[in-house]
Amino acid sequence: MNKKSLLWSVMSLLVLASLLLSACGTPATTEAPAAATDAPAALPAGDGKVTIFGGYGEAQATAFQKALTEFGQANGIEITFTSLASFDTDIKVKIEAGQEPDIAMWPQPGGLKNLADLLVPLDEVIDISIPQSTLVPGWDTLAVVDGKIYGLPVSANMKTLVFYNPSAFEANGYTVPANDAELVALEEKIKADGTGYPWCAGIESGGATGWPFTDWVEQYVLDYNGSEVYTKWVSGEVDFASPEVTKAAEEVSKRLLAEGQVNGGGISMATDSFQDTAPLFAEGKDNGQCFMLRQGSFITAFMPEDIQAEVQAGDYTHLDVFPLPAPEGAQAGVIGGGDIAAVFEGHVDQDVAKVVAYIFSPDVLKYQVATGDISPHKTFDLSLYPNEMQRKIGEAMANAAVFGFDGSDQMLAEVNAEFWAAGTDFVAGRATWAEAAERIDSKYP
Repeated sequence: MNKKSLLWSVMSLLVLASLLLSACGTPATTEAPAAATDAPAALPAGDGKVTIFGGYGEAQATAFQKALTEFGQANGIEITFTSLASFDTDIKVKIEAGQEPDIAMWPQPGGLKNLADLLVPLDEVIDISIPQSTLVPGWDTLAVVDGKIYGLPVSANMKTLVFYNPSAFEANGYTVPANDAELVALEEKIKADGTGYPWCAGIESGGATGWPFTDWVEQYVLDYNGSEVYTKWVSGEVDFASPEVTKAAEEVSKRLLAEGQVNGGGISMATDSFQDTAPLFAEGKDNGQCFMLRQGSFITAFMPEDIQAEVQAGDYTHLDVFPLPAPEGAQAGVIGGGDIAAVFEGHVDQDVAKVVAYIFSPDVLKYQVATGDISPHKTFDLSLYPNEMQRKIGEAMANAAVFGFDGSDQMLAEVNAEFWAAGTDFVAGRATWAEAAERIDSKYP
């Protein structure tokens, strides 16, 4: 797991407290699952037990197990979920010891694909057209090896979010933009009014400085070009110097590096911590007030304590969220991450098939959404989200035209590191995009 992935995992745990404590004591009201449809008759009978390994935190694991237990009791299957502390490393140890589970859930598609020789194509286990029909487009192409789908998502998180201060918007007569034209108009109005800066946008993160910039580029590569080009870019088939990626970088430049868009411009962006959310709640341009912050849902863990307390109480007076609009002429894509499940070779039977079909359905997250997870399914019941903010996040996922798994996290480690470094130099004005792109492309073998 690289530094960015580790950071995401740690902060995903922190967000449970900051976003969702308001849901404690009020679990979603759902009916116990009905018995599963019959598994393919050609599969051998099961032994009544199914094991699953994953990398969930404690709250996620508890909620996941609750759903699995209900389903198992309805279908005569004992289902056991085990969370591994360092999944990518621990799962390999289990495999080498001959202790692999029936099903495993990877937090990165690359880790799953690297072990495809030990896994079973999912179309040999279930009718994959059923989950594919309800998934947000893009989720079904994350774990494809030699034309076969080896994994599909169970849970998701997302980054295509803009956090804002509703009280500051109201005080200045600003409204939430519904599309890119309205977003551009809002940016211009903020600058013309002299009330502050449109964007908060620090990208400093210690040894991982630059990763927030990569998220912006990934967003626009996906929006402008769709999942096919996005996937080819991640794999190195589309260069950073290509017109497709250059166009995305130019959009980021217009949004963040143009005069007056960010306090201090790119030079300040390169040294301001991504954790510094205070300007979103400041008053006045002299105090560095900014009106919008594009980040992942985990960023609430770095909000001032009084803001976190308001959100926990279901009070969105000073913090709310809306999805980042796609540029004019582009499609609304979502960038994020999630957990992708696969079945080990030699473990396919009718019980495993039933459980696989269940965890790839919208129903499996009915309790888990109370821990901060989002469903990757368009058909998930939005009323099950525990508060209004998370419902908006879930709705943005459900309505997305296409999904893209965090691109830089899937790239070669050397490429990812140079993406951070060269991207930071681009932001700070020390390199043109052409120069930055050449540096990043040179890291491919």
